[in-house]
Amino acid sequence: MFVTLLLVTFAVALGVSALLAVVFSGSLDRILQRIVGPDISSSWLKYMKFAILVVGVSGGVRIFELERYITPQGVGCKDGQILQLSTDRWILELYRTIIGALQDIAWMLLVFFVVALIAYVIVRLAEMRRPKASEASQP
Repeated sequence: MFVTLLLVTFAVALGVSALLAVVFSGSLDRILQRIVGPDISSSWLKYMKFAILVVGVSGGVRIFELERYITPQGVGCKDGQILQLSTDRWILELYRTIIGALQDIAWMLLVFFVVALIAYVIVRLAEMRRPKASEASQP
């Protein structure tokens, strides 16, 4: 039963992460094209999609939390009880998987967008300081 729970939480976390990678793909692509340029933005976009998948799965599948279902709990661990996987616990674990994946992806994207905003401001300032071609050619 534990292996089934592990596989189901992995599949759910992967599904949530893949969905978010698709949803944010357009926004990430436009931001990356503006900051790093269209020639290498596709490579960075692939990396960002991969990062979303990795962060989402690692945030959704919490191995240390799932260990409660295979190791005894209590003061005397050898005499302790192992938590049973009931329907209610399955629903709770699936909910935790979805929320954990969403939460970690949200943090990752927040950090990315803050760094991207700073990079965008730097790019804009550099463009404003650079003399335009039409102004440079006039005497």
